[in-house]
Amino acid sequence: MTATAPDRSLLVASLAVVTAVGAWGIVDPASMVATASAVVDRFFTARGWFVMLSVTAMLLLSLALAFSRFGALRLGPDDSVPEYSFASWLAMLFAAGMGVGLLFWATAEPLSHFAMARQVLPDPLAAGESLVATNFHWGLHAWAIYGITALVIAYFTFRRGTPMLVGAPFTHLFPGEGWARILAWLSDFMAIAAIAIGVGGSMAMGVFQVADGVAVLTGREGAGNLLVLVVFLALVAAYIPPLLVDLGAGMSRLSNIAMLIAIGLVGFVVLAGPTPFLMNTVLTSFGEYVAEVLPRGFQTFTFFGEPAQRWYADWTLNYMVWWIAWAPFVGVFVARISYGRTIREFLLGVLIGPSLFSILWFGVFGGIGLFDALNGTGELVAATASNVERVTFLLLERLPFATATTLATVAAAFLFLVTSVVSAAFVLGTYATGGDPNPPARLRLIWGVLLGVLGYAMVLSGSVAAVRQVIALGALPFVFITVLLMACLLRALREEGLADADR
Repeated sequence: MTATAPDRSLLVASLAVVTAVGAWGIVDPASMVATASAVVDRFFTARGWFVMLSVTAMLLLSLALAFSRFGALRLGPDDSVPEYSFASWLAMLFAAGMGVGLLFWATAEPLSHFAMARQVLPDPLAAGESLVATNFHWGLHAWAIYGITALVIAYFTFRRGTPMLVGAPFTHLFPGEGWARILAWLSDFMAIAAIAIGVGGSMAMGVFQVADGVAVLTGREGAGNLLVLVVFLALVAAYIPPLLVDLGAGMSRLSNIAMLIAIGLVGFVVLAGPTPFLMNTVLTSFGEYVAEVLPRGFQTFTFFGEPAQRWYADWTLNYMVWWIAWAPFVGVFVARISYGRTIREFLLGVLIGPSLFSILWFGVFGGIGLFDALNGTGELVAATASNVERVTFLLLERLPFATATTLATVAAAFLFLVTSVVSAAFVLGTYATGGDPNPPARLRLIWGVLLGVLGYAMVLSGSVAAVRQVIALGALPFVFITVLLMACLLRALREEGLADADR
């Protein structure tokens, strides 16, 4: 892997745009949210089909490459070996793409879909559809976005010697072409914007949930603005020091602790909740998801009314562009840890392992929420409309050791936030320095501060729905780049196949 000379124009432009977006959100958050919503709504109306088609194409390409002759190619020289054991590699995949969002939406998302579906379906069918939709949003399509982006970066970095940047394939395949240099610059610029805005939005969601968890622990009715600000400042104070030292085992250890807490919570809920119901829910949701995952990738709800189309845009399309916003960030991380693996092992590991965990996670947490909706008071369903940040904590209050599990959830969410922001600042520094895997501490600190500004701007937006619209706005331009990256990968593999045939 080589790093190109830092492009000062890229650094200046990206810093300027991210600063401007953050300042806009702080000075006039209502205007930022309104603009984001208007642009995103118009794009989804006109090009929602393109988003869905692109994401489904990534999944189909992932499966095709995994089972093709190219699946035997290694991400590195032909005699290279993986740097990490398979178990360690898989654990790091979980930490990379599964964070505070899992804790936030564990119960709230399936119940939100259930509340919508039960308006037109009997409750049992609505419950099944709610889990199919949730698994679709967090399953194979999401990880195909991560997988293809990471594969392109890893392939060109480890087999072609390019910098670890999303724009590098364009200049490598078309050397000396002016348009390729422009496209590479724009790709890296849009990747920086997507990462910064996506991570800033996740910061806000995490702060909302942590603040609400603290409110539960301290007996408050809700998390007021002061408590949200205190949690936000605590987060900034926690992630700034690690930016001044090398990114080492410490951050990996924090991610692993957070994942262990999350796994412990799953096990606890299974044992303390209605165990047979939950295990049946996991099994049923797995089967229904497998049956519907490919047809669902082509479903755009064209023939349904406005409520269904609004749901589709607010959830499915929004999720797909959310994963696209994170793809340049997660892609660099996954590429870094995947040296020496075959393309087949890489793609199947990225697709299957995290998707199975998501099905288990939502089957358990969503299952216990649906158990309450079908057999209890329905309080949790009502909470999704009034206080979505508190749904997970309301669920834990119904089980033994509520204080301990609430504290564990708050701790895991906070750890996921810290590691995500620190890792994002390193990756943003990598992009801004032409591929340097260890950018200067001063630059990492600048990005950390700007991520804090963006996060605070998102907090001021006041709602999770508004945050998701702003994240989508930041990711929209990168939708088109992912299609071009697929084309670059196919061209490079074809060249390699022809070279092998000539030997």
